[in-house]
Amino acid sequence: MRYLLWLLAFCFISTVSMHHLKYDSIYSFGDSLADTGNFLLSGAAAFPAVGKLPYGKTFFHRPTGRCSDGRLVIDFIAEAYGLPLVPPYLAVVKGHKFQHGVNFAVAGATALDAKFFFDQGIGFILWTNDSLAVQLGWFKQLKSTLCSTKQDCDNYFKRSLFLVGEIGGNDYNYQIFIGASIKQLKAVVPSVVEAIIAAVAMLIEEGAAELAVPGNLPIGCSALYLTVFQSPNKADYDQNGCLKGYNSFSKYHNAQLKLALEKLRGKYPNARIIYADYYGAAKRFFHTPFHHGFYNGALRACCGGGGPFNFNNSARCGEAGSKACTNPSTYANWDGIHLTEAAYRHIAAGLIAGAFTSPPLEPSAI
Repeated sequence: MRYLLWLLAFCFISTVSMHHLKYDSIYSFGDSLADTGNFLLSGAAAFPAVGKLPYGKTFFHRPTGRCSDGRLVIDFIAEAYGLPLVPPYLAVVKGHKFQHGVNFAVAGATALDAKFFFDQGIGFILWTNDSLAVQLGWFKQLKSTLCSTKQDCDNYFKRSLFLVGEIGGNDYNYQIFIGASIKQLKAVVPSVVEAIIAAVAMLIEEGAAELAVPGNLPIGCSALYLTVFQSPNKADYDQNGCLKGYNSFSKYHNAQLKLALEKLRGKYPNARIIYADYYGAAKRFFHTPFHHGFYNGALRACCGGGGPFNFNNSARCGEAGSKACTNPSTYANWDGIHLTEAAYRHIAAGLIAGAFTSPPLEPSAI
């Protein structure tokens, strides 16, 4: 049965790639859910765990800078439309070819500029200063080498897919882990959403015609959150074992983002602005993990340093004292924070099929 489920998912992705190819390139922005190597190449950390095995063990058989055992959602989308995997921007700067798009996402990145966090006195915990605004600056620099006039740029980008996110999760994470309450987090949501919307608008002005903007994942199902915020009160958990309060917050952010995107569609009627429901696509396998082939569950991390959910902040995946499971495909959670390749495959399939994109990502692909 497990093999059959995997085969069906693989065949779905493979079948999509055989249909009409709408996109010539993909341009991506975001954080560790989309980063294909920028954080590693940036040198922001001297010896990052993501730069060594077991990261990358499943598909690449080596670390690539992806915060997973293998491919990410962006990788499956690229494969589904017959495109090569999208290279990180910092590799492009060093001479890597990029004719089919570039990935500007950086692990640890925020939607808000680093100044926001330094002004709050919490800038010391930032993994990187490469916020969404910095990534947009990189895009503008690269764009000058691709096209010169507005007409040229419009023609160039009309067959490109722009993935703007996931972004915003770290804006909340950095504050949550120094003690911010959910009420305090909600006060920041308008600023985070505004930054995302401003980025989408800027990209449209620069020539983007089709943009997918993901919402946040159900953070209450994260092994990190389940470990750090474990509660003796059973009422704090839903029927899947996830923390209800934090999932409700994710839904609140997503609802505000969807409302803002709807307003943006009115301003730019000629652009296809797509909401990508990462929350809904992921919640399926948290609700029925066995049905999706996660026989070791969706909450416990494959790679970690022990504990009820195999997440230990003192022995994170890739660090001394941690250990990776033998078969990551039977887990949804990779390292307590990020998902496995198998989980990302399910999310990507849901987006490509149109069940979790509004409007559908690619109507003619199926």
